[in-house]
Amino acid sequence: MTRIDAKFADLKAKGKKAFVSYVMAGDPDFDRSLEIVRGLPSAGVDIIELGLPFTDPMADGPTIQLAGQRALEGGMTLKRTLQLATEFRKDDDTTPIVLMGYYNPIYSMGVPAFLIAANAAGIDGLIVVDLPPEEDSELCLPAQEAGLNFIRLATPTTDDNRLKRVAQNTSGFVYYVSITGITGAAEADAGDVSPAVARIREATGLPVVVGFGVNTPEKSRTIAEVADGVVVGSAIVSQIAAGKSTEDVLAFVKALADGAHSA
Repeated sequence: MTRIDAKFADLKAKGKKAFVSYVMAGDPDFDRSLEIVRGLPSAGVDIIELGLPFTDPMADGPTIQLAGQRALEGGMTLKRTLQLATEFRKDDDTTPIVLMGYYNPIYSMGVPAFLIAANAAGIDGLIVVDLPPEEDSELCLPAQEAGLNFIRLATPTTDDNRLKRVAQNTSGFVYYVSITGITGAAEADAGDVSPAVARIREATGLPVVVGFGVNTPEKSRTIAEVADGVVVGSAIVSQIAAGKSTEDVLAFVKALADGAHSA
């Protein structure tokens, strides 16, 4: 059982929904990013999604793109991202960390070397948005053999046949992208999300977590009511981009987490 599996089992036993937060590793710089990440669990975050900076983030909107640029300009790399996770693990050995990004940096490091380093850094799961199920032998299957969850995305355009393929080698949870388009582009609607989550649950017994388009505590609550958890990314990254203090960023995160946990 991975930390992700254990977290969902614990939340289910308590009758609670998961709150997942996304932040870009190294934004606005290494030290401040680590400070924010270290504060996320006490702000109510159940699972941390740690963005891997990349030069061509095709699925991300301007907010996440700019965060990645700030991180890259500050010298952030895959190795530095894993170093950040390693530093976090010195104080927290229970909160799951999911590394979210694109395949190129991993491919450049080499999959075997990456998986060894990711395990050593305390990474629990991977979301690699540009590796479809047809490429499972590239990273998905080796990652699961190494004990990491490989988390897939499902979208409003994923039909039933495709959903079966998506769910086949997924583990940890299914990430439902609630809107069509890029991150931060529109707001999620619980009325649209609810039947989509029900359809995904027919294809897999895994928890279904909904992201994209969640930006307020109320939205966090309403989406969590119809899913097993909710992800917030762009709204948090926007707080960091605006130059808010760590305390203010974490207070904003806590309000979102409280919304999800009240569902």
